[in-house]
Amino acid sequence: MLRKALWALAAAVVCLAAPVSMRAQMEYLDVYSVKVKPEKTAEFNALARKFTEANRKFNGDRWLATETIYGEGGTFNFVGYRQDYADIDKSTEVFMSALQKAYGKDAAEKMIHDWDNCLVSSRSELRRRRMDLSRKAPSDAAALAKMIGESRVLRTTTVHVRPGRVPEFEAMLKEVKEAGEKNPNAQPVLVSQAVEGNKGATFYITSLRSSMGGFDKNLTTKEILGDEGYRKFQQVNGETVESAESALSHFSPELSNPPEEIAQVAADFWRPKQVVAAAAPKTKAAGAKAAEVKATAEKPPQ
Repeated sequence: MLRKALWALAAAVVCLAAPVSMRAQMEYLDVYSVKVKPEKTAEFNALARKFTEANRKFNGDRWLATETIYGEGGTFNFVGYRQDYADIDKSTEVFMSALQKAYGKDAAEKMIHDWDNCLVSSRSELRRRRMDLSRKAPSDAAALAKMIGESRVLRTTTVHVRPGRVPEFEAMLKEVKEAGEKNPNAQPVLVSQAVEGNKGATFYITSLRSSMGGFDKNLTTKEILGDEGYRKFQQVNGETVESAESALSHFSPELSNPPEEIAQVAADFWRPKQVVAAAAPKTKAAGAKAAEVKATAEKPPQ
């Protein structure tokens, strides 16, 4: 997403394309992850806001931004939704166009340089949604947009599968999915798999919640599978999984330019700048009027 767009801008590749929106099937997740230098956090956030404002104003690319709460500090993810590989090119083009319209070529190139100086590291990865492995996943794009739009925090477990053991791992996830969907108290879980930019077979298991409290009193895997099923799960998990790590993050609306379908679910959250901008003229007018009244009152009689 951002990384590819920034690289392309540095190469001075600029084209026009139709804006990317949420499609009936959001097949891929285009994930750009960065780790920010601690002393550069303020500068990074200011630049990210400028990129976001440009794309909002000039109908550019769409993405959701998250910041890690529990996990590796200073880590941000920018996630774009892609229908196919062709969408990746389109997203780069519209991002580029928006950035140059907003700031001009020279200023945009300086912003790219400043952005790079803020980072310890960056990584881009393309992930494919695995609805066949996801539990209680939304049945259509509208329901998925509603789930994401109402969410404020998410937990993602990254699972690295041993070479040659992917079929067994997938079969295990399908068993958990089947058992979970029969349990009315089991929460939805979304699964995706890295297909580009990854190291080995990597799966991402994500849970979305409207608040941190949503992670309290959730059913455990053992409660979903039962004693016998959980023993089998532990055995297969031990044989197929090389390593796993978990991170808890929150959405950053001020750094996001979400697809319209997501933004409409909670406009006051996803479009905070627009709310402030709408209120600003009234506040300014009221302040000017008050100043005028004060000046008149203080003016000495002639």
